[in-house]
Amino acid sequence: MSFKTEVIEKISALLAAAFGLIAALAWNGAIQELFTLIFGDQSTLVAMFVYAIVVTIIAVIVVILIGRAAAKAKREDEVAART
Repeated sequence: MSFKTEVIEKISALLAAAFGLIAALAWNGAIQELFTLIFGDQSTLVAMFVYAIVVTIIAVIVVILIGRAAAKAKREDEVAART
């Protein structure tokens, strides 16, 4: 692999990570506002823990679904490459 190709791959990976962080921060703000509507303006410890637990559960489910989709796509590519 050439140096130029390697640099382009690394830059694209960094940009994807940066946009992922921006999206995560946007979702964080939206979910926090939702919890403010549900629990009110008070930032109680219970509300913060409920928020953290819900976000963690959602993140785990999304990561599992993405992993399954990636594995399926990889299998399909391998089958297509054999034919």
